[in-house]
Amino acid sequence: MSDLINKQILLKSRPVGEPTESDFALVETSIPEPGDGEILTRTIYLSLDPYMRGRIGAGKSYTTNVELNSAIVGGTVSQVVKSNHPHFQARDFVLDYNGWQTFGVSKAESLRKLDPTQAPISYALGVLGMPGMTAYFALLDIGQPKVGETVVISAASGAVGSVAGQIAKIKGSRVIGIVGSDEKRDFVVKELGFDGAINRKKQELNAALQEAAPNGIDVYFDNTAGVILETVLHQINLGARIPLVGLISEYNAVSPPPGPNLRPLLINRAVIKGFLVRDYQHRQNEFLSDVSNWLKSGKLKYKEDVVVGLENAPRAFIGLLQGENFGKLIVKVGDEK
Repeated sequence: MSDLINKQILLKSRPVGEPTESDFALVETSIPEPGDGEILTRTIYLSLDPYMRGRIGAGKSYTTNVELNSAIVGGTVSQVVKSNHPHFQARDFVLDYNGWQTFGVSKAESLRKLDPTQAPISYALGVLGMPGMTAYFALLDIGQPKVGETVVISAASGAVGSVAGQIAKIKGSRVIGIVGSDEKRDFVVKELGFDGAINRKKQELNAALQEAAPNGIDVYFDNTAGVILETVLHQINLGARIPLVGLISEYNAVSPPPGPNLRPLLINRAVIKGFLVRDYQHRQNEFLSDVSNWLKSGKLKYKEDVVVGLENAPRAFIGLLQGENFGKLIVKVGDEK
């Protein structure tokens, strides 16, 4: 039977520049056995996120890099197969960190039980999970958008940017998105309610920003850094706030790119602050309460980009770093039973 086999995607070699499919290897192993207090789970959905690029590289990351010939790290939504802990039973759905494999063993304290009647279980990897928390706390704690202010979001149709932009609208701000296609531009304006959007691949960014934000930029929610950040800095207002949550433009760089001129930060007494979602785990319930209520009321919409089959994860991940995804990218590894 196929479910007697644990399929894994291992890190075969560390990418130099853009990852290639040859950097990954699909293998089959035996299913692990849970020990005391441990849970065996079967992966249903796997999250693919830009931060994984840093974890598989050779450079220093904010946490431990993936070892060669080990399964790639990643958040998962899974179903309990066997439990050696009283708080979890077989068939429970859980938020896990199995990584790129079909089965995994976890400590009970690392799992979060999911209620499939409250929201689709895959949402725990996106709008009700790490990307949603990133959008919520980075925008509200660092960006602090106010009624009538102009908020600009890069990678605005992605898992984090799309949520951040909608929360800014809920808070009464005027929101401009920066995206990579006309389809994504139409989506954030017509479906998500942004006030405007710029296709960075077709429009000259500086002129387009001046037109879309004629009164300047009060908050820049930065998922990308690079050229977009450099352009935005020249149009920020006095006291602007910039939550820096991602460096998508730099993840495949062989050497560090030159930094932007920071003179506008000084002149405008602006603030730029890096953000890691793990610093906010103790406030998870606050986030879940607000965002789940906004979803139920229809104030917040959410889009998933679903790839089927664990074997397709490497190709999908490479595409993610090139901006090919449309919405939160997940891999459907198994069926909900």
